[in-house]
Parts: sequence; structure tokens; C-alpha cells
Amino acid sequence: HVQLVESGGGLVQPGGSLTLSCEVSPILRANYCMAWFRKTPGKEREGVARIATGSGNTYYADSVKGRFTISQDNAKNTLSLQMNSLKSEDTALYYCATVDETDAYNYWGQGTQVTVS
Repeated sequence: HVQLVESGGGLVQPGGSLTLSCEVSPILRANYCMAWFRKTPGKEREGVARIATGSGNTYYADSVKGRFTISQDNAKNTLSLQMNSLKSEDTALYYCATVDETDAYNYWGQGTQVTVS
């Protein structure tokens, strides 16, 4: 069964913190990378962070660098996104996703809403 299930979103004040979690079907961890992207109505999807499943190397969008931290727990098959110093512009629907060898998102969850206000 293939699935990604996000949790942890909510309403937070500017400057606050949230941690998003994603339960990942073990079979999906064979993908090249795990990632978080976000979507706001009327805007393009924005890749936020990704982590290589093998090496653990991470990549962050400039807009979140220094504030967000992506991590994976191989034993628990979970992916996390620690978000600090949140800004109003971080408000979005956040998705957990897998990235294949062509650098394309191939699976993603239903999303979890983060509102900074």
C-alpha cells in the first residue's frame, strides 16, 4: 500500500514554530529523495526542502534556509520538517512527497495546512 500521510499543521503566530510529520510507506523510501513542497492558491508549487534517502544530504529553498530543517527517521519510516521563525508568507498547504531519479515529484500526500497569522 503506497501512501504518505502528513500531520502537524495548524495556526501559529509570526515568529513561532511548528513541526510537520509524514508517515511514509516503506516501499516509497526506495525513491531518490524525500521532500516537502507547499502550495498557495494562485501561486506556483514551491519546493521547500528535500533529503536524499541514501546519503541524507539536504537541500533547502532560499526562502526557508536557516529556518526549516528536514529530517528522516528510517526506523519509523517518517519524514519531518521543523519550521522555526515562521513568517506570514510561509502560510500554505504543505505536502510530503517523494522525488524520483528524473527529479520529479512522483507521490505526495493530502497536505497539511500551515497558517501563520
